[in-house]
Amino acid sequence: MPNVLIVSPYFPPANTPDLHRVRLSLGHYASFGWHPAVLAIDARHTKGVNDPLLLSTLPAEVPVTRVNALPITATQRVGIGNAALRALPFLYQAGKQIIKTHDPDLVFISTTQFPTMALGRLWKQRYGVPYMLDLQDPWVYDTPWPGQRRPGLKHRLMRQLHRYLEPWTMRQVDGIMAVTDAYHHTLRQRYPWIPETSCRTIPFGTSQADFDAAATHAAQPPLFSHRNGLIHGLYAGALGPAMHRSCQAICMAFQEGLQQTPDLFSRLRLHFVGTDYAAGDRAVKTIEPIASSMQLGGYIRGSPQRLPYLDTLNLLRQADFLIVPGSSHGHYTASKIYPYILAHKPLLALFHEDSDAVAILRQTQAGEVVTFSSLCDVTQQVQPLVAVWTGMLQRHPAQPRTDWAAFSRYTARELTRQQCRLFDHVIGKSTHAHVPNAA
Repeated sequence: MPNVLIVSPYFPPANTPDLHRVRLSLGHYASFGWHPAVLAIDARHTKGVNDPLLLSTLPAEVPVTRVNALPITATQRVGIGNAALRALPFLYQAGKQIIKTHDPDLVFISTTQFPTMALGRLWKQRYGVPYMLDLQDPWVYDTPWPGQRRPGLKHRLMRQLHRYLEPWTMRQVDGIMAVTDAYHHTLRQRYPWIPETSCRTIPFGTSQADFDAAATHAAQPPLFSHRNGLIHGLYAGALGPAMHRSCQAICMAFQEGLQQTPDLFSRLRLHFVGTDYAAGDRAVKTIEPIASSMQLGGYIRGSPQRLPYLDTLNLLRQADFLIVPGSSHGHYTASKIYPYILAHKPLLALFHEDSDAVAILRQTQAGEVVTFSSLCDVTQQVQPLVAVWTGMLQRHPAQPRTDWAAFSRYTARELTRQQCRLFDHVIGKSTHAHVPNAA
């Protein structure tokens, strides 16, 4: 059985979105002929909310090497707070030792901490081990995101670093996994030497085991009460500048709904939690200022502080329905859509018409989705959103009629199977085990 060294700088008990592909896949790699080992930063050196309960979702048999990082108190003096940059020399040295000791057949780097991807080429040049990258976000942006502020000196320097490291790393890359076709298209335009056969689009997926673990460890008090006939909608996740347009449309539709059918919409309470990646007092409110400007402060509440992942899954189960504002970027794939579907709750989503999430929701029949284009005005989404939303509320408390057979292609097990097929291709031989296609 071949070995794969997986570099995931942020790893449980850290709680960041970019660790979940690896976390969800670890228990399935052996079923498809691969033996994984993980290289990560010790969570004591990372910022943000830790979630110790995530450790219970990891298979005990998978070895995890955790490294130190330079102390942030020292590196912040020169403007470096990023844990991946502070840990880079430690990751490099630990990776060298693992390669010399365990002789992996492949290095797989899965992260949004992009400078660590350059380690793949460094190790390949020294030891000849092929490497594969997982692009969960674009590494280098050709144009700024909508609403993105003018970057300061630190961000301009980081952008220059990225513009140097990306082509240097891509020059010898052996395989690329991405969450959307658009990322492959952009990369292969920039770097035509990357063969299409070494690229695969594989989303994150989800697992019922996470919901089972969340139910076992449920401890936090309910976020909302179901008394007095109120209907509670929930969104859990970041609300970046590119989602401002969707947030506006949702608030405008709510306002219109109160005018058209006040008996329904006056019962609504929307909750947006974990909306900012910044921790503590640095977290910035996003949806509340929009709601307040439309006199909806009594109906829409927000909490920017991030929550532990399993607590978030419990909140999805507590809500009466789920609401998902999408990005203004068509290539945006909302990885959170998979656990939202698996929560078995009515779902209302607003996405760019080119987002992969639109096809996923329609194929699985798991929720209502309203789309918009890059050219249309925000007001054009209001009436369609009100109509769909009203229908959902009139059917309350009806549950979605999800096509679970269609959804099975998005389970963690099936998507790990696809990863391993790409692993097989990259190392040039088939190690794929013939096992049932189970969820």
